[in-house]
Amino acid sequence: MKTVLILGYVATWSAIPHLLMLRKRPAATLAWLWAILFIPFLGTLIYGLFGTDRLKRRRLKHRAPFTARPSRERAPDSATDEATESLVHALPQRDRQFLRLLSRLNQLPVSSAETLRILRDAREFYPALEERIIQAKHSIHLEFYLWRGDETGLGFLRLLTAAVHRGVTVRLLLDGVGSFGLGAAHLVEFRKAGGSFSWFQSLDPKRSRFLLNLRNHRKLQIIDGAIAFVGGMNIGREYEGLDRRFGHWRDVQVEVTGSVVQPLREAFADDWFFATGEKIREAPAAPCAAVVPVHVIVGGADRANEPMSKSIVSLLHEATSRAWFATGYFVPDDVLLSALELAASRGVDVRLLVAKKFNSPWLVIAGRSYYDELLAAGVRIFEYSAGSNHAKIAVTDERWAMVGSANLDYRSMRLNFELNLIVRSPAHNAELSRILERDFGLSMEIDPAVFAARPLRQRWAEAALRPLSPVL
Repeated sequence: MKTVLILGYVATWSAIPHLLMLRKRPAATLAWLWAILFIPFLGTLIYGLFGTDRLKRRRLKHRAPFTARPSRERAPDSATDEATESLVHALPQRDRQFLRLLSRLNQLPVSSAETLRILRDAREFYPALEERIIQAKHSIHLEFYLWRGDETGLGFLRLLTAAVHRGVTVRLLLDGVGSFGLGAAHLVEFRKAGGSFSWFQSLDPKRSRFLLNLRNHRKLQIIDGAIAFVGGMNIGREYEGLDRRFGHWRDVQVEVTGSVVQPLREAFADDWFFATGEKIREAPAAPCAAVVPVHVIVGGADRANEPMSKSIVSLLHEATSRAWFATGYFVPDDVLLSALELAASRGVDVRLLVAKKFNSPWLVIAGRSYYDELLAAGVRIFEYSAGSNHAKIAVTDERWAMVGSANLDYRSMRLNFELNLIVRSPAHNAELSRILERDFGLSMEIDPAVFAARPLRQRWAEAALRPLSPVL
């Protein structure tokens, strides 16, 4: 026992210089120090599992030789094609400037969609994905964070297996943490038929890609290299509202065609290459009409300039009349918190739709620790009470809209591999606004006076979890 205590003591103090050498943001560094020093032994173990950046360093090294990314060869403030260039040129100067800013932040050219369809929940998304899988002629590339081994997940696996049997190349990429319950037995028929499968990272400690903290949270599905789905939905019965623990599941996905599919193809190819070492070689997509300007945000721990965080903050700064956000988890960093407060202070109608209950109750509690200062600045906060809100969407003013996988929390901004789309479209802005207005009506708005009078035990819980916000 004495030896164990000595080893634990040594491990605790050796973890501190390692943490300092990683040069994390001060808030994250302090949070991990708090965990290591005040939760003896367990804090050090958790840091070893969640706090290191081995995947970040390995991923940067591993993907460096992969150069089959046509859109990366263009200047970041250009467009993916001439049709998109003409579309962007016709926009007001302020909108052109904002798209150029997004391009520089994300190091990707502006793209466009020929069609963009908003799918409001799994009752719309699942049939649309099923139809595209059945119609696929040569390739199906699916990337999810969570895939259940329930009747919903098995049903889609049967569809993919049938696609393989008719000669379609099918690649399925899942995150090992999010899809933990999906076992090898569930994939036997799919792999036996010739389907390609890989974990983005494995939960096997013997494998070099083992790490719990940095997760592939992207939800991306590409059919025949021409049709793509992006959003917040995974594969499981709870997304259909069939799990009583969660009730009605609120979520959004979009289906797009056009030049925007090219950078999405590249995002999947990058992730597949990292996971398998295989380079995907596909013919360039045929020229498409450019109807709606779209910008792709590819966020992750391998991106040095934090494009997801900066793009969302820039979207807030761009707002002049309103900025409405829906997020599954809300645990903001100081930059996002200040941007929300500044927007509300200059008269912008800032609203947040957040989850009232979820499968991570400590995140809900940590998020509430930020309510006082947001409410004081004039931000309106709505807690969704008609079920589980998992949607990650935003509308600003009457033109801009955003849909994707990233929550408004530290993990999505800097740790997880995320994927969002920012769209310049009054029509789609209006459609998402109607969705949000309905959700606000199904939510409980936080009253500043009532919230200020909450019980002391709730205040203590918020105060205890807030310092850990960067690592939750």
